[in-house]
Amino acid sequence: MAEVNYYGTGRRKTSIARVWLRPGDGKVSINNREAAEYFPRDSWVVHALGPLDTTNTKGKFNVLVTVQGGGLTGQAGAVRHGIARALLTVDESNRPSLKAAGQLRRDPRMVERKKYGLKKARKGKQFSKR
Repeated sequence: MAEVNYYGTGRRKTSIARVWLRPGDGKVSINNREAAEYFPRDSWVVHALGPLDTTNTKGKFNVLVTVQGGGLTGQAGAVRHGIARALLTVDESNRPSLKAAGQLRRDPRMVERKKYGLKKARKGKQFSKR
């Protein structure tokens, strides 16, 4: 019998996370490592696994994640977004709780590009009249 997989893609800044949920005992694997081993800060782990707490499905699914790009904060946000989207494919009745917690919305904030004539995106040369 084929094993049931639920898939979701999450994005934040330049990070992209591909998330698979499989019925299991609650193991979380991110790039073939434990979540606590991959994210050195506990706050990143709590942030990434927030949708599982919101929907009370913490010990019901094994979470397999491949994430790439960006830094660890962006990757944690991408994993969170991907888990939330995958939980929608599990059960559509999860939508109101996930939406109220703001976990389905993709964070649109990106790094602003550097402009010519400036040192950074907005920082220019200091002006002096004299």
